Amino acid sequence: MSNALAVTDGNFQAEVLDAKIPVLVDFWAPWCGPCKAIGPIVDEIAGLRDGKLKVCKINVDEEQETAANFSVMSIPTLIVFKNGQEAARIVGAQTKDKLLAQIDPLL
Repeated sequence: MSNALAVTDGNFQAEVLDAKIPVLVDFWAPWCGPCKAIGPIVDEIAGLRDGKLKVCKINVDEEQETAANFSVMSIPTLIVFKNGQEAARIVGAQTKDKLLAQIDPLL
């Protein structure tokens, strides 16, 4: 079971942009090998930073509007939103340590 919240085009504003704490959004697709590799790491980060970081996943095949709005051209793309604005963008599969090194300074 995932610790990350699945978001859609319809609830992205409320769940991500209006969030009171920073939000990590994983833009992914079920057919994407690197997305499958990073998925468990994203779930683990959700558990590790619970209360400090909200973690969401959005399937770009099903929710194309949001992916287009944020110019997501390749997946996996992880975007950290802080106060409704993009604070960091991480493209491609990364190790947990590399992800945390980029995310933690924003918390």
